[in-house]
Amino acid sequence: MIGISKLYCGAVEPSDVLRYGRESGRLPSHLLQFSADKRPVVVWNIIRRCNLKCIHCYSSSQDISYADELTTQEGKNVIDDLAQFGAPVILFSGGEPILRPDLLELAQYAVDKGLRAVISTNGTLITKELAVKLQKIGLSYIGVSLDGTQKTHDRFRGKKGAYAAAMEGIRNCRDAGIKVGIRFTVSKNNIQDVGAMFDLLVTEEIERLCFYHLVYSGRGSSLRAEDLSHAETRALLDLIMRRTKELFAAGKSKEILTVDNHADGPYLYLKLQEENPVRAKEVLELLRMNEGNSSGHGIGCVSWDGEVHADQFWRGISFGNVRKKPFSEIWLDKSNELMARLKEKKKYIKGRCAQCRWLDVCGGNFRARAEAAGDLWGEDPACYLTDEECKAKDY
Repeated sequence: MIGISKLYCGAVEPSDVLRYGRESGRLPSHLLQFSADKRPVVVWNIIRRCNLKCIHCYSSSQDISYADELTTQEGKNVIDDLAQFGAPVILFSGGEPILRPDLLELAQYAVDKGLRAVISTNGTLITKELAVKLQKIGLSYIGVSLDGTQKTHDRFRGKKGAYAAAMEGIRNCRDAGIKVGIRFTVSKNNIQDVGAMFDLLVTEEIERLCFYHLVYSGRGSSLRAEDLSHAETRALLDLIMRRTKELFAAGKSKEILTVDNHADGPYLYLKLQEENPVRAKEVLELLRMNEGNSSGHGIGCVSWDGEVHADQFWRGISFGNVRKKPFSEIWLDKSNELMARLKEKKKYIKGRCAQCRWLDVCGGNFRARAEAAGDLWGEDPACYLTDEECKAKDY
């Protein structure tokens, strides 16, 4: 996760992080990515069922009932363990989490245990009444997935009217006083709508916009050909940075982030080095605190059936099941070779990445994409930095 507004527009200084000792238990939510202990943010896919059929869905969900989901009590056991373990955030996802009848009970239980609770949803089922109930729970944030403007979004979601329903859900959250944002997964098929998402932030008074790079998993695994080229990705970052800077210049300090491609960090730093060398030095310090991709270390996933994964996209490998062993024990069990290696990835990265000067900043980027390209420890095919930009040299 790269905070474009935090880094490029100066919304966060290194001193903002250091005053909390970089402890995840003390850091405000917007600074968690800079923690030193890297207690995992845990995505819990509480349900697989979904009322939509999105073409890039990593869980390949359908609008049917699935067997073997964790029960309410099993879910509370997971929450108890995460709270004791010191996990700073639990993110309720799916499928579509609103479809799970005990979502409110589980979210309230998590908040009562001291966890920051977040929901990732398609937004179509959030009525005014439900938004009020969610607000009373004390949720930290609700992220609603949009794929572009109405025509684009409805096509991606496989349902006419999905955009209108999602926007109604966003407005209901906003009006209830819940921090709400847009989650936008970028591909060749919707890159033309990026600018419209910035416009939407202003017209709808939305606080946050996260741009997700495409990850090749679930139904998204068949979309590798739809991923942006390296030149297109660079142009995307240029656009995101420019539009974010324009927002700040206009006094509209929205939170803008990119997710799932930590090459964005070095790219942003190199741009700043040309524009503002003093700020560039501060940003490099923050990027080193961030450490780049943290799958299997600073982020993890519990699936609907209790399987534990390195992150929510990398579902082909399980490290254990919370029905048999607590998440905390699974997460710290270095007898699993892959789990142990993910805790210190830089020792095992191969190819161009192993010699790259940005390895301590990007963390070797996304191993799930590297695996999809044929070698789990090889290069992430989505890294768009040039060989010259990656060559070892003094910062």
